[in-house]
Amino acid sequence: MYTEDMSKRINELLEKNYDAEKGYKKAAEIVENPKLKQFFKDQAQDRYNFGHELKDEIKNVGSEPDKGGSTTGDLHRTWMDIRSTFTSNDEGAILKEVQKGEEAALEEYNEVINDTTLPPTTKRILTNQRENVQTALRDAKNFEGVLT
Repeated sequence: MYTEDMSKRINELLEKNYDAEKGYKKAAEIVENPKLKQFFKDQAQDRYNFGHELKDEIKNVGSEPDKGGSTTGDLHRTWMDIRSTFTSNDEGAILKEVQKGEEAALEEYNEVINDTTLPPTTKRILTNQRENVQTALRDAKNFEGVLT
């Protein structure tokens, strides 16, 4: 069983993954570049999978996952920024916002992973997800070089 604080933090990661999934789906709808479109679709699928892994893990440790979407009213600000960027249809600007979102996600993953009260199974799941986020961030930066 998670502590109340840990349960809250894991659920916040879950919500942020839902937000990122929505942001990536929206980005995939808007961009023209086929490789970038596929990258965004793949990232949306990853975030969907991350959400399910986190929900399952939350249940496995005897806690209750929050029901989807940002219920705290603290919607991931960076993904909100992306939504406004989408109106410009500027692939470079969208990539910059994606990078900001992934950097924020990395910080949050690192904070939770560094908590010594984290069960080993949760730590392993979060570490794997963090590595995927790091890869997505690197790939987004690589795309930026191609688009400019």
